[in-house]
Amino acid sequence: MDVDSVSSGSSLQFLAKLLREAPEDDDDDDEHVPRSSVSTMTPGSIGPVKKEATGTFQVKSENRKTIWDTEEVPEGSEFDDTWDPREQPEYQILFKQHVGTEDVFFGMSRKDPSTACCEDMVIKIKLPETKYSDITLDIQDKVLDLRTPQKKLLLHLPYQVDSKKGKARFLSEEETLEVTLRVSRMFDFINFA
Repeated sequence: MDVDSVSSGSSLQFLAKLLREAPEDDDDDDEHVPRSSVSTMTPGSIGPVKKEATGTFQVKSENRKTIWDTEEVPEGSEFDDTWDPREQPEYQILFKQHVGTEDVFFGMSRKDPSTACCEDMVIKIKLPETKYSDITLDIQDKVLDLRTPQKKLLLHLPYQVDSKKGKARFLSEEETLEVTLRVSRMFDFINFA
């Protein structure tokens, strides 16, 4: 007789014994689940015993009924009008770099053509059949909000900008509003020194 057949036969007998065990305190036939040491084993019980955390959690919020902290709410979310029927105008985001002859011909600065080396962001917004006096423009550090009687644009900007150092001009023959904003990054004093 083979050793493998003996061990597999005894394993089958042990398995049959586990499956045959009936609960002593339960007379209900609908829930006939064997209660043994195997039935209490879960995937979480494999491996070393994990220690439970005994520390207490502190809530930073002053008002315990608030859902989010003010840092978690994105800037400009107060302008989101999901029910506003005005359509969004066509727009284009361009990046502008200030380069000199030392950059173009000699490559003396560390500038490259990527947006990481651009100083200004130019947003061109097409506003057909709109007068300059009908445009309302609000610029924050990460949000551009434009409103006209026919169009509405809430644009979350790809980079943080200096909202105080921007300029806008309306090109009436092209029916385009051109907004130029200075990009403010944390380490620009290192990159553009």
